[in-house]
Amino acid sequence: MTQVKLLLGDEAIAEGAMHAGIKGVYAYPGTPSTEITEYIQHSAMSRENGIHCTWSSNEKTAMEAALGMSYAGCRSMVCMKHVGMNVAADAFVNAGMTGVNGGLVVVAADDPSMHSSQNEQDSRFYGKFAMIPTLEPSTQQEAYEMMAYAFELSEKEKLPVLLRITTRLAHSRAAVRISADKPDTVRKPADRDRSAWVLLPANAKRKNLALTAKQPHLEQLSASSPFFRISVPDYPAVSGNQGAHSGNDSVSGNAGALPGNAGAGLPKGIIACGTGYNYVMENHVLEAGYHLMKISQYPVPAEAVRKFAAGCSQILVVEDGQPFLEEQVRSIVGGDYPVKGRLTGDLPRTGELNPDCVGAAVGKKTVPVYTVPEGIVPRPPALCQGCGHRDVYIALNQVLADYPDSRVFADIGCYTLGALPPFCAIDTCVDMGASITMAKGAADAGLHPAVAVIGDSTFTHSGMTGLLDAVNDRSNITVVISDNLTTAMTGGQDSAGTNKFEAICLALGVEKEHVRVVVPLQKNMEEITRIIREELEYDGVSVIIPRRECMQTLARKKRMASRQA
Repeated sequence: MTQVKLLLGDEAIAEGAMHAGIKGVYAYPGTPSTEITEYIQHSAMSRENGIHCTWSSNEKTAMEAALGMSYAGCRSMVCMKHVGMNVAADAFVNAGMTGVNGGLVVVAADDPSMHSSQNEQDSRFYGKFAMIPTLEPSTQQEAYEMMAYAFELSEKEKLPVLLRITTRLAHSRAAVRISADKPDTVRKPADRDRSAWVLLPANAKRKNLALTAKQPHLEQLSASSPFFRISVPDYPAVSGNQGAHSGNDSVSGNAGALPGNAGAGLPKGIIACGTGYNYVMENHVLEAGYHLMKISQYPVPAEAVRKFAAGCSQILVVEDGQPFLEEQVRSIVGGDYPVKGRLTGDLPRTGELNPDCVGAAVGKKTVPVYTVPEGIVPRPPALCQGCGHRDVYIALNQVLADYPDSRVFADIGCYTLGALPPFCAIDTCVDMGASITMAKGAADAGLHPAVAVIGDSTFTHSGMTGLLDAVNDRSNITVVISDNLTTAMTGGQDSAGTNKFEAICLALGVEKEHVRVVVPLQKNMEEITRIIREELEYDGVSVIIPRRECMQTLARKKRMASRQA
């Protein structure tokens, strides 16, 4: 029995994971992955099945907790945006070495075009680096179906599985057919094979050899996946592995089923994956005579690619993200074979793909869907009216005007908007937690004053260790923990350190008289600026905590209270 729901890609993943019987989801909020965990948190199925679904302090702790749940015999999922993979990488890569007990799926949501990110990195490289299976859905329906497949694959191969999506899939909606059956949440016994989980060099060397030897088998699985297909004009539909699949096109087949074309007049071929596959299909390439291969699982099935290429005069690789697949296809088919894509300029080298640029790459004339009329002025994002961060930057700018050599090292959060007018208050924003350690390094170089501005959630994510370094070196820095009592930038999730920041700073060794709390309001500006001046002149580590609730979360609370009244 099935039912149909209109779901975001993120929500389809959440539904699929719950129906696959997960016991826990561990995540740190980051666009475009946030809605996966939020959907589970608000789901009746989650409450009925006792799914653990609170936010983790950062992606590394999330990955390690999920690995612990897997060790104990239950299925677990980790969710993060692409840059979160950098934070989780230590545990993630080593999880490929230990393997898993209960199924473990890591969802990485990439952000081509950097809608809300610092870079365009492609998480598929992490899957290749860790030598584990990586899945890439093209539709919301596939995203849902891939979750059950991913957990089964994880337990069968005793490896974590990476599921890679992009913003366009995560944040668009489609009708998804979902199962109405209750999930099976049977717990396996805890793993007792210490040789697998204790990565001493002797064990790790053995595990590394076994993981490396498993790669040809994982390649074969990619070619026999129910989500792999080859579509050829006017060729009978044949399921590559006779498995169930509910994709949107009707022509599929295995690599060996290609017609034996040879010599001149071979058709052009396209290899597509992820959301790129949809853009290819929107351009009706089969009607135009193209042969089409859809890859949805990695490692890349090299032999299938080689056979497909033999029946085509050239290959266009269509993928959203970096030329991860294109580079490998080039290696598989050899240097003389014409492979086109992002590296050749046939598709844009950066940013998201779309139906128009793919259409141009397959020889169609395209017309821009819209143009921006003359005289329209861009409207960059801005801090909310009444936001406490505004008062923090006003006070900092007022005080630092007397210090021409000052620098403000900021961090990742909505307060990063302090870089824009009217404040123009910060000098750096690099990665989560970098503000404190960059300020420390600058102070160590003799720069004064060196000020770090960091948000409450970012401080507990990865700022605490930097503060400890500064305390240990007695660095001459002033740290501003702008506390709005929530993880505001990603929608107001709980912040791990709420009501704990003074205690954390004292425990890390900041002197009590130099942990100062203020309320960022215009009426308190005289007090705030005085405290900032005092702490800038202190030769050592000082922490100022401006604390006032986020205007957005406060408004939501008031709306909920009025509805309940």
